[in-house]
Amino acid sequence: MRRAWQSWLFALLAVAIATCVAALSTHFSFTADWSAGARATISPESRALLAQLRGPLEVTSYARPGELRAKTSLLVERYQRFKPDLSLHFVDPDLDRVATQDANIAADGEIVLHWHDRAQHVAQPDEQTFSDALVRLARGETRLVAFVTGDGERDPAGQNAADLGDFVAKLSARGVRALPLNLAEAAEVPRNARLVVLASPQAALLPGSAQKLADYVANGGNLLWLTEPGADDLGLAPLAQALGIKRLPGMLFDGAGAANGVRDPRILVATRYPAQAITDGFRINTLFARVAALAALDGAPWNTQPFLQTGAQSWNQAAPFDPAHIAFDANAGDLKGPLAFGYALSRLSPSPDKNQQRVVVIGDGDFLSNAYLGDAGNLALGERVFDWLLGDDALASVPRGAPDTTLKPTRIDLAILTFGYLVALPIALILIGLAITWRRRRR
Repeated sequence: MRRAWQSWLFALLAVAIATCVAALSTHFSFTADWSAGARATISPESRALLAQLRGPLEVTSYARPGELRAKTSLLVERYQRFKPDLSLHFVDPDLDRVATQDANIAADGEIVLHWHDRAQHVAQPDEQTFSDALVRLARGETRLVAFVTGDGERDPAGQNAADLGDFVAKLSARGVRALPLNLAEAAEVPRNARLVVLASPQAALLPGSAQKLADYVANGGNLLWLTEPGADDLGLAPLAQALGIKRLPGMLFDGAGAANGVRDPRILVATRYPAQAITDGFRINTLFARVAALAALDGAPWNTQPFLQTGAQSWNQAAPFDPAHIAFDANAGDLKGPLAFGYALSRLSPSPDKNQQRVVVIGDGDFLSNAYLGDAGNLALGERVFDWLLGDDALASVPRGAPDTTLKPTRIDLAILTFGYLVALPIALILIGLAITWRRRRR
């Protein structure tokens, strides 16, 4: 009996030891991101992009052994947490030159993403470029966007402060190709254009050009119209009437800008956004300079939604701008805020091969210009506008960045730092040295 009991005990101990060994041989991983702004984890926007890519995603890195491989592995591992069927393998360009040439690799560390029958290249291993490649994979084909030219519009390839060159370069990385369109030369808007952009024309459009634009919208074309204060008599009244949007005379002013360090009341800082698909989940401040207020007319055959709006301390000043007199004056025809300056319009498309027609009208074009694109969330908002207009609602931008990498001291802070390092600290060191010398001499 005793031997039987010992045998059972030995068997149980053997099973327990085997179970412990099996458990210890299993790899358990736990990851926690304690960084500021969760910068060690891919953004919710990047996760949404992964959700759009159903099926295996293969990542091939053409990098020599070393730091680049470690950096790539760390980046891809962040994406693998949310897409288990994402695989990574490395190719050494020195050992497999044929595969490297076949993949058209231009530099060490270049990455190629393969999803179904599509492929995209990533020049450098960081979240922005990686997620941009995911956007291009999800889109499948390049989106052609026609920018109207010839009437003083903002140049989509220009590098001047008022041009859109920097923004269009960002769009290019996300699978959007800009196409200049002079309506005075073209017989019509190209049929393969997914969107037409009318960016702040300075001169009146020719009657024929304005009619081509109106016909394009009437036939179901998508449009982004950036207008400015005082942009009257440009031959676009029929287009505005067809859209049911009216630009109010004058310019918007905002008295709340001083709290954000903005001294010019003509510069608006948007901190909250009306509910609309473009701004859904968008929580980043944006900056607009010299803005025109807009109003939606009743009876228009559109589903019209405001998505950009001023705060309670804003007003629309009808009189010309006078730096000596910046104040709300109801007797002069000023209108108290909040006032809308951005509308998103949609309706069932008149075109039989499209489901929905979309138009966006914004009373400012500066926020996408080279001068203001880097301010706050302007770039992210612009990308969201284009994603919505192109029908890529799920392809949100990736507005990531460390929240603590930029130091912006005030004048008082600079004065304190200057006095501390150039005056107080040297005097303190001299006094300490004199005290040490005096004590040594006393000994």
